Amino acid sequence: MPPRLVIVIPCYNEEEVLPETSKRLTVLLKEYVKQQMIAADSYVLLTDDGSKDKTWSLITALYTSNPYFKGLKLSRNFGHQNALLAGLFHADDADIIISIDADLQDDLNAMAAMIAAYQNGYDVVYGVRDDRSTDTSFKRNTALWFYKLLSVMGVESVYNHADYRLLSRRAMDAFKSFEEANLYLRGMVPMIGFKQTSVYYNRGERFAGESKYNFRKMLSFAWNGISSLSIKPLRFVTFCGFAVFMITILLGIYALVSYFTNHAATGWASTVIPMYFLGGIQLLCIGLIGEYVAKMYKEVKQRPRFIIEEHLQ
Repeated sequence: MPPRLVIVIPCYNEEEVLPETSKRLTVLLKEYVKQQMIAADSYVLLTDDGSKDKTWSLITALYTSNPYFKGLKLSRNFGHQNALLAGLFHADDADIIISIDADLQDDLNAMAAMIAAYQNGYDVVYGVRDDRSTDTSFKRNTALWFYKLLSVMGVESVYNHADYRLLSRRAMDAFKSFEEANLYLRGMVPMIGFKQTSVYYNRGERFAGESKYNFRKMLSFAWNGISSLSIKPLRFVTFCGFAVFMITILLGIYALVSYFTNHAATGWASTVIPMYFLGGIQLLCIGLIGEYVAKMYKEVKQRPRFIIEEHLQ
């Protein structure tokens, strides 16, 4: 019996791209049902993350006119990762779930290879960008540095993978046991385990509209990924403290030698430079520790990661 597929798409101000996205997905689902790759009651779940445009109106219209579409409206903007999580958690009737962004940059045809991998026993299938030529040089290089930095920090991640992936029912059930408030799904999904593989595709250009991730949001997202999944920055604080201690010992020895050999030079440099150096190290360490304390603060409050205002099902 073919598996029931639910395609989860988080949406934020996507009124320009949704008509084309829905058209392509309708054709895709009809073809997959015809080929008996998926069950006839498979569908797309569109999650509106507090959009300020006509996104929810379009989702409502799709729900009433197209049996392949359902909708989920969040009470406000909770952010991309939380909106995606809301959609994943509400796809309870799915055998397999595929998450993808609404901008049509990820190749929809890669879903066939994902489903085939699932049929071959894989519970997690990553969609990996094989070609990023449509991205700017700056974006390609910063992405490369980011993935390398994640690797150095000990975070398990898939290079050139965003949030285009397939999860089996049992993988999704296991993922529900993760209760973090600080979400970085790209680093959390590999921690599920089970059999995992990747399919590769060429990344296209955005069909319409503009990316919702500006440089500031990308930096925030990157830092959240590192600080949520790695304690190495805290170990860096320990290393800094040890390094400063050793430098202080060496400076003390140098001062004693200079004093006894009558080479001591009076001046402000020997006082001011170490003071500023130590002050800077201390501020850096306090700030870094503060970031982790802030994350603990968010976790212990246990506030809801999303709130549902309306569910079209």
